Amino acid sequence: MTTHNSYIALKGWGAISPLGCTPKEVNVAYLQAESRINLKILKNSPVPVAALSPEAEAEITTIRQENKMYKNLDRTVLLAMHAARQAVKKAGWVSDIEVAINIGSSRGATELLEQNLEDFRTNPSQLSSQTSPTTTLGNISSWAAHDLQTEGPVVSHSVTCSTALQAVANGFAWLQSGMATRFLAGASEAPLTPFTVAQMQAIGIYAKEPVSNFWCRPLNAEKQNTFVLGEGAALFALERTQANQLKQDSILLEAIGFGFEKITSKTGISREGLNFQKAMRGAILQLPENDQTIDAIVLHAPGTAAGDAAEINAIKAVFGEGIPLLTSNKLLIGHTLGASAALSIEYALWMLENQIFLKFPYPVITQEQLKPKSIRRIMLLAAGFGGNASALIIRKGF
Repeated sequence: MTTHNSYIALKGWGAISPLGCTPKEVNVAYLQAESRINLKILKNSPVPVAALSPEAEAEITTIRQENKMYKNLDRTVLLAMHAARQAVKKAGWVSDIEVAINIGSSRGATELLEQNLEDFRTNPSQLSSQTSPTTTLGNISSWAAHDLQTEGPVVSHSVTCSTALQAVANGFAWLQSGMATRFLAGASEAPLTPFTVAQMQAIGIYAKEPVSNFWCRPLNAEKQNTFVLGEGAALFALERTQANQLKQDSILLEAIGFGFEKITSKTGISREGLNFQKAMRGAILQLPENDQTIDAIVLHAPGTAAGDAAEINAIKAVFGEGIPLLTSNKLLIGHTLGASAALSIEYALWMLENQIFLKFPYPVITQEQLKPKSIRRIMLLAAGFGGNASALIIRKGF
């Protein structure tokens, strides 16, 4: 995904999640390594979910109150606004420049949609005129652009849990083709609603009880389904940068690969994880032939027995005996669906900066993970319903 003279550089990023809404809060949360999953009452029943931290919730409330037009917006839009503001500020982009924006979401405006549906059932003739414009998927990117006062194309899409990585892939393509000079990519998700949670429970994958205070346990040796929903957003400011403009600590997006397989199960993943294999091999092939070492993999693994096992089988097929360090942040924040890979990128950036990682505080289905001498290059995985998968490779240093 790079040329001999130019690279796709990550100039800034912003995020909001159960870990917090500032880099300082997120850093503290990762160092504490405590699960942010708690019980929430939905339809009179307690359900484990990873909701925003109190500080992050206060930030969303503040944004909603800034403008009367923001009061009717869905939570996904407000999360995206916060992340977009952070990313643009960190990148040093001014508000009136042309920026292409692609913010995806797996479920979109779930909160407003469910609320409006209840209103419709109660009184069909009194449905709000705001119902349609505030529940379309496209309003996430367009409202973020409005808030930033940017010019340029806005794109929204949904590829289930691969959504964020495919937004980044669009950034690659637009920047490399010259269709954009700056690209804001990522995803936002706010799925902690009764109907959305019920859908996950209906699949039979939702967590039933915690072990050592951890509800969501990717790769758990018990081979139990421990899926838990979380919410959040993360966005990344990308630029095509010439080699002579890079710094020693520049963050580069080196490669992205895709995989697809025929649907053999209700979630679309085979036992061998063929879609993961294709995505990983496709990404690795884009690296220099003499430098293809992957130091760590931030897993997709959402804590489902079949899905986690398929991902590990795929990694073994690709890497053989040389499996990199495996890690995940889902044990802290659960699965944020379309935004999960975006928050995985934020976690990977934290790893690159601090040279540490989250260990699994419970028995897992893989061998003990040993820290490499240095963490320089990280692969991130994502997969979604329908048989799709993506693999992104990022690197620190030029």
